[in-house]
Amino acid sequence: MSHSHRHVDTEKNILVAFLLNLGFTLFEIFGAIWTNSLAILSDAVHDLGDSLSLGLAWYLERYSKRGEDVRFSYGYRRFSLLGAFLNTVILISGSILILLRAVPRLLDPEVTNAQGMILFSIVGIVVNGAAVLRLKRGKSLNSRTVAWHLLEDVLGWVALLVVSLVLLFTDLYILDPILSILLTGYILYNTVRNLQQTARVFLQAVPEDVDLDAIDETLVSIDHIRSTHHTHVWSLDGEHHVLTTHVVVDKDTPREDIVCIRQDIHDVVRKWGFSHSTIEIEFGDEDCGMQSP
Repeated sequence: MSHSHRHVDTEKNILVAFLLNLGFTLFEIFGAIWTNSLAILSDAVHDLGDSLSLGLAWYLERYSKRGEDVRFSYGYRRFSLLGAFLNTVILISGSILILLRAVPRLLDPEVTNAQGMILFSIVGIVVNGAAVLRLKRGKSLNSRTVAWHLLEDVLGWVALLVVSLVLLFTDLYILDPILSILLTGYILYNTVRNLQQTARVFLQAVPEDVDLDAIDETLVSIDHIRSTHHTHVWSLDGEHHVLTTHVVVDKDTPREDIVCIRQDIHDVVRKWGFSHSTIEIEFGDEDCGMQSP
């Protein structure tokens, strides 16, 4: 299968998942009002965030086709960080609103429509399950990440189905706000964790899967390279990383050896999976003209 065909496939799968999720989110909001269930409303807020994430993922999948230009020399991948931040703000705001409604219900539980909750739970499992199966066939990291996120939604609907079945035979209506608070707490936990990861990328922190010392040691192990300095690694979007470094070789290193050194460096860069790299070769004790931080 060609790269372009896989790209179109990924784009199509994400679009289908987005349409399924958005349609079901609107269905959930209606269901939450009809059944008077805060648990369903909590998941509706969660799915709204998922829909925005899926829509953004689909848009960026198309937008990422744009290469570098005079305005964005590294391309447009970092726009995904802006989308992640906006989704985080929406999820946190929605979760706080849900908690403000759910906590008082612990003291004064309200009657919920158990039959309606069962119906929506089954539909939720089917719709989210279909989206998971659709995206599971995707090969990109984007598709797999979204698929795992939607799988968590399926498990949440299974929990809601169990609570609904209990409410069908008992009057333990307090279970609805309890489940709502648990779901919202889980959403907030993951949202804050994602916000921390987004902030690290915004602040150009070294990606967690990159070992700077190991990179320097690998480069120094190449024949004729004496040392390295000003080695920097950051990520454009959490997936595509950038490397810059200065390597020092002997002053009298012949040109043919420099060609071999460049090739060896490119092999190392390729091994570490960097999307972009800038390597400056210095001879002997010459001043590179950069001030140490």
